[in-house]
Amino acid sequence: MTNPFYDPYRVLMKVYSDGAHLKIALAETDLEPLNRSRTVKTVYGVLENDGFLSLCVKTFAPKSPKLAARVLLKIALYQLIFLKKPRYTVTDTAVELCKKLGKGGMAGFLNAFLRAFDEEKVRLPSGDEGLSVRYNFPLFAVKKLKEQYGGRAEKIMAARSRGVSVRFVRNEQNYMQRPHENTPFPHVFLFENFVRDEGFFRGDYTFQSVGSVGVCSVVEPSETLLDACAAPGGKSVLLAEKCGQVIACELHPHRVSLIGSYISRMGTDNVTAVQSDSSLFRPEWEEKFGGVLCDVPCSGLGTVAENPDLPLRKSIENITQLHDIQLGILQNCARYVKRGGALYYSTCSILREENDDIVGSFLLHAGSSFSAEKTDCPLPHEETQYGLQFLPDTAYGAGFYVAKLRKV
Repeated sequence: MTNPFYDPYRVLMKVYSDGAHLKIALAETDLEPLNRSRTVKTVYGVLENDGFLSLCVKTFAPKSPKLAARVLLKIALYQLIFLKKPRYTVTDTAVELCKKLGKGGMAGFLNAFLRAFDEEKVRLPSGDEGLSVRYNFPLFAVKKLKEQYGGRAEKIMAARSRGVSVRFVRNEQNYMQRPHENTPFPHVFLFENFVRDEGFFRGDYTFQSVGSVGVCSVVEPSETLLDACAAPGGKSVLLAEKCGQVIACELHPHRVSLIGSYISRMGTDNVTAVQSDSSLFRPEWEEKFGGVLCDVPCSGLGTVAENPDLPLRKSIENITQLHDIQLGILQNCARYVKRGGALYYSTCSILREENDDIVGSFLLHAGSSFSAEKTDCPLPHEETQYGLQFLPDTAYGAGFYVAKLRKV
């Protein structure tokens, strides 16, 4: 089917209907190769503007349309409003796809809606609700960001990804003719577009967030390192360059397999993938590691710029539920650190509740056995009470946190 809305429709239905993560939905959908970049641009654009597009649908639809119609309308409205495509072309394409999908019954509704739509009649709510719609952040997160960052909150929410972050191991000169932006890290560049080729499968390069590289830069060399929540394996493989042996842990077998595939592709021989629950104590690991990295499960709200589907699945309850998991992993893995060794806590969150508050609780219970250690990173950051906070508006779209704790 050559309709240009078809592939975006299939991907977005997986996201909206099945709760699939956007990147997984894209990877698992057989997209038309010639139009892949157009499809990717459309699905990202729809999700980045989901709040506003939902408001547009609500404004002009007398009652909420079924999901299939809402998804088609969001694709069409994105093309109309943000890509400035001609109204007749967008309308005809949407109606044609509707009929080809066997949903001719709603073709008339789509046709009437798109012909009547007038962006100037769409009114943003005031206050925090308006910010939530404009920047596609959950309302609870908008309130917390304003509370924690004051006037800077809107800049943080408005930040967009600066491009595809690629970390090269070899042959980077073959790619430097493409438009790119340097980062503070050697061999790590941001590209506006970057389609993987054979070099990816040879391990010449990998895709790794500049924030992830920033976290790794804080970790000091050690003979033995435990990466407690390691999938898909990017940090483990990068840290293997300065550590003797790395144990990369994950709870679920399929995620252990992801790490194994990553290790194999990159040709790394000093990383071992292990299935293990990092919240449960393993006596054989007690005081065995010079360094332990706890990149714990978190809300991911620091990566909305790169993962615009995240707000669809986040609520204040998620943050509350994660608290005990985050603190539990940190407390358990602290037992694996040798005397004089370092314990690292990191997230891809910009909320204090998931960052300094967790480290503060840990230190309170740890007594004098651990202390927060001042550290630095070339990636622009803010110093917090215990660690470093990378924020999307200054750190190339990445919102990460890392704290370094020394076992006394």
